[in-house]
Amino acid sequence: MKITIYNSDYIGAISGILCLIHCIATPLLFLINVELVTQKTILILQIIGYLFLIVSFLAVLKSAQNSSSYTVKVLFFVFWILLFGLVLNEPLGFFRIPEIFTFLSAFSLSALHIYNLKYCKCEDKNCCTSNQQFF
Repeated sequence: MKITIYNSDYIGAISGILCLIHCIATPLLFLINVELVTQKTILILQIIGYLFLIVSFLAVLKSAQNSSSYTVKVLFFVFWILLFGLVLNEPLGFFRIPEIFTFLSAFSLSALHIYNLKYCKCEDKNCCTSNQQFF
């Protein structure tokens, strides 16, 4: 299956929204049923988070290649790197960062994919390199 800008933006937006739901639901799930807090459950939920990161990175990479806006290309990687750092910081605990920043970066990536889908369409292979416009 060939991944196009449409597919990568849909995949990226859906992945970001599911990541956001995962980040919000996990603490609520633990609050509702404390017995679920086991090493195995935590490991499974972390693996799910990393899978979202991998899918999100692939979608960002493809969408950035096909976007006609230089600003959108840069923002894709800025928000993904931010999300990656925040997700990686959770188990390592280098910094105490409120969860809202993880939510905002996942939401921003999803919104950027939706924006890219609607406004930054490349009609051919050359538009991405020749048309470096801001929004």
